[in-house]
Amino acid sequence: MTPTTPARRALVAVFAVAALAVPLAAAPAIAATPGAAAPHVGYGEYGDQARLAYQKYVAVRVLKGVFERGDTGVVDRHVRPDYIQHNPLAPDGAETLKNLGKAIHQQFPDAEYDVKRVISEGDLVLVHSNVVMTPGTRGQAVFDIFRFQGGKIAEHWDVGQNVPEGSANGNDMFSTVSWPRTEQPGAPWLTAYNKRLVTKAFDQLIVRKDLSALDRYWGAEYHQHNPSIADGVAGVRAGLGGYFEAFPQLTVTPKRVIAEGDLVAVHSHYVNAPGERGQAVVDLFRVRGGKIVEHWDVLQDVPGSSANDNGMF
Repeated sequence: MTPTTPARRALVAVFAVAALAVPLAAAPAIAATPGAAAPHVGYGEYGDQARLAYQKYVAVRVLKGVFERGDTGVVDRHVRPDYIQHNPLAPDGAETLKNLGKAIHQQFPDAEYDVKRVISEGDLVLVHSNVVMTPGTRGQAVFDIFRFQGGKIAEHWDVGQNVPEGSANGNDMFSTVSWPRTEQPGAPWLTAYNKRLVTKAFDQLIVRKDLSALDRYWGAEYHQHNPSIADGVAGVRAGLGGYFEAFPQLTVTPKRVIAEGDLVAVHSHYVNAPGERGQAVVDLFRVRGGKIVEHWDVLQDVPGSSANDNGMF
């Protein structure tokens, strides 16, 4: 959800996350990554689930390749030449990605793109990661969103923020606390129902600022990973209540919703007051038994200028 302290809103955009487009050479390392699937040469006969699994595999392969290998050859295999970039620090195009991959690997040879969870719906893939450019540092929490076209990556959005030293709720920004403690999305037949539920809950609570949504849609067991908000429903009620009071003209505009199984992500534009550029935010919710039981998020200030003309949304 949203920040509740000035420090929470002071976010740093990672120049490295700007690229995301070069995969790695060792398939076994990718297969072991949460949410990744074995590659498919052809998946038509396996249906939609195989296509989604393939998209997730490619997205992870691309991210880890760019940051951990500097292997630019796979850009030609997995990224369209007219690749559209929304990270404000990176220009459009596959050739830019190749150059950026080389530069990142040279400057940060020990960088790690630690993928925590991956979901895919339709032509979109969302990847939640801890990006550590220098070993021993906490790194950043990052959400990457890819749009696929014709089996290749055609477009990219991302949101990144520094991982703080501590947390108001005792949870880190990445772990799964609710049962079952797995990063894998739940059964695909749950996707449509959970997506509708979270969309309604988000609209009532965040867009319309109606705290009674917590009584209807949130579970008694609710785990919070926003480091500025206390755990549980009481914590989010107090945190958001204070935030809404501090910014009575807050507007939140959802841009896209991506769901798979029990995980639902909302990519939005938060603007605290008229005339501000606002923040790009990804909220990720976990649903169990018809109630929201866990939440992760990442926030990034929208800058005044960009290396591309596409905006962050």
